Amino acid sequence: MWNWWFWFCLALCTADQFRDEAEKIMSQKPLIDGHNDLPWQILKKFNGQLQKNEANLNTLEGTHTNIPKLKAGFVGAQFWSAYVPCDTENKDAVKRTLEQIDLIYRMCQIYPETFLCATNSSHIEQAFQEKKVASLIGVEGGHSIDSSLGVLRMMYHLGMRYLTLTHSCNTPWADNWLVDKGDDKAQSHGLSAFGKEVVKEMNRLGVLIDLSHVSEATMKAVLLLSKAPVIFSHSSAYHLCPHKRNVPDNILQLVNKTGSLVMVNFYNDYVSCQKEATLSQVADHLDYIKNTAGPGAVGFGGDYDGVGNVPTGLQDVSTYPDLIAELLRRKWTETEVKNALADNLLRVFKEVEKVSNHNELPNENVISYNELEGKDCRTSYGYPDHSHQQRPGALPLALTLTLLYLWLL
Repeated sequence: MWNWWFWFCLALCTADQFRDEAEKIMSQKPLIDGHNDLPWQILKKFNGQLQKNEANLNTLEGTHTNIPKLKAGFVGAQFWSAYVPCDTENKDAVKRTLEQIDLIYRMCQIYPETFLCATNSSHIEQAFQEKKVASLIGVEGGHSIDSSLGVLRMMYHLGMRYLTLTHSCNTPWADNWLVDKGDDKAQSHGLSAFGKEVVKEMNRLGVLIDLSHVSEATMKAVLLLSKAPVIFSHSSAYHLCPHKRNVPDNILQLVNKTGSLVMVNFYNDYVSCQKEATLSQVADHLDYIKNTAGPGAVGFGGDYDGVGNVPTGLQDVSTYPDLIAELLRRKWTETEVKNALADNLLRVFKEVEKVSNHNELPNENVISYNELEGKDCRTSYGYPDHSHQQRPGALPLALTLTLLYLWLL
């Protein structure tokens, strides 16, 4: 009996030791998370109205994220997702994305003691020093730029610092992950000619290229083309969970070669490929990516408030120290932990900033009119060959009505 009690106490004390060590490290090097969908939750729950009493981020309930949880989780920088669904494509995607960007800025304005809106790596380090949460904007889905380099540039000027090239739909210039699953047809077979121009302009501007949600062919095309490292803002290891949203081994090799980064997703479907998952299984993904692509290739992209099911032990953003404690238990060194927490992302971000060149003239290439979709909802100004084009079906309808009229006579 006494022997059992001894080992129980020893295990308990050891667990506390790793948790204490995790908090000590995170107080020195706070965590940077690659993807959080709190703005989407605020849009759905409150139509984006942050000043409602029930939307108070100090007391907000029913979400994975609020201010006390962020502080308990030692989150020092967060890429907030400016996400709008694929059903906005070729409709009001740009408008709805701008509203989400505005929402993130209002978060910083209403809670300046907590959030510091950030647009570069220095701002993140400043937020760490001031004990605030650096708040960065990631636009989730290339449909949000509506195939326009002008819109891409304007979103950069408004603070966007990563763009996920697709969501769960193709753009006219890049293929999404559902192509690999067989649910969508390949259009660009990776990147179209215009898609390559998007990548080049993102490099010139200094926008992180995010490959979560894209097809494997798109991953390869971008990793071979980009002059700067790229990120997967919220993806996990395909070897451990063969879901097409995860990163396969051959791509992890390119991640290693290019100095890029995979920020591990906590969605159960991508962690265990089942409805249930555990903190330990998330640590398995972190281990696998570290061992396969290198300790410089791993980070955290929890996808909190963007998914319905999260692992046992990682119920919200406050639980990050428990995951760090598990990594320490697995013999991760303090340097490896600090790399995953923040230094890997900071390195990639600084490389992206270094590659950027605002002295170079903006890219004025445009997508061809024939590649654009949703033509009923757009004009053709600037495309001389299509400036007088009738709406599809208008001429056949007119001929049909004329013939019908003549027949009735």
